[in-house]
Amino acid sequence: QIQLVESGGESVQTGGSLILSCAPSGRIFSSTNMGWFRQAPGKEREFVARIRWSPSVTYFADSVKGRFTISGDNAKNTVSVQMNSLKPEDTAVYYCYADVPRLGRVWGQGTQVTVTS
Repeated sequence: QIQLVESGGESVQTGGSLILSCAPSGRIFSSTNMGWFRQAPGKEREFVARIRWSPSVTYFADSVKGRFTISGDNAKNTVSVQMNSLKPEDTAVYYCYADVPRLGRVWGQGTQVTVTS
């Protein structure tokens, strides 16, 4: 069974930084992409960032470009997002995911990020 576990979510002040990490809790798997979505209260889940393994390319939502960076290790199925210059509008539950061939998208359970003004 493929499972992803996020960590690193907490409450920070505006302008602060956080690193969210995601790692498998079960077996290692092959994926084409790993990344992050987020969902704020009352809003739909939205794309944040992803990393494609081969070739290595990163993608970011316009709302986080220049503030967030993403990195990961394909062999270990880990992905992290460094979030800088956080704003109250970044407050959300952050979910990591992996696109696994023949299985589809696998999601983590989410980690809460709260940015206070």
